Amino acid sequence: MERRAERKGPAQARSEMRDPWQKKRCCLTGPHPAFLKRTEDDIRVELENSILKAVSEGYTTFVSGLNEGTDLWAAEIVVRLQQTRPELHLIAAIPSPDFDEEWDGKWRKSYRELLSRAEYVRVMAAVLSEEALRERSEWMVRRSAKVIALVTGHPGETGRILKAASLRRMPVQVIRG
Repeated sequence: MERRAERKGPAQARSEMRDPWQKKRCCLTGPHPAFLKRTEDDIRVELENSILKAVSEGYTTFVSGLNEGTDLWAAEIVVRLQQTRPELHLIAAIPSPDFDEEWDGKWRKSYRELLSRAEYVRVMAAVLSEEALRERSEWMVRRSAKVIALVTGHPGETGRILKAASLRRMPVQVIRG
């Protein structure tokens, strides 16, 4: 896992906007499964359809925060689609190396498998904190040109991502959860 300190002066902020690959990146986000109102199977179908729509629009790189639930399911879909679409890429943006420390075995196994499959892993901080979660969300939006978001109305990092995307006037594809 790579960790880089990011200090953004005006020149770096401008260079981020000139990133030629950014226009092909799509941020994937959604709530923890405890806040979902629909079945996992229904959500997975809509996530896959949304990802395939993004692919048809030219998006080839998908950025996931790899949180339990929506983030992991979406990343699993991208990895599965890579079998027939090798042009697709997965970037993992995680708040800290200990992010999965308190998760149960099912989620932890999926998380670690996806971390190993991601082409790039961005770690925000040495230990988990609210600041590291916020930094992860902001980093994901700054490096994307579109957001696919599963929303339930529950506040959290998904809401933070949607607010940042709105401020940047990014297209957002909403899936009701």
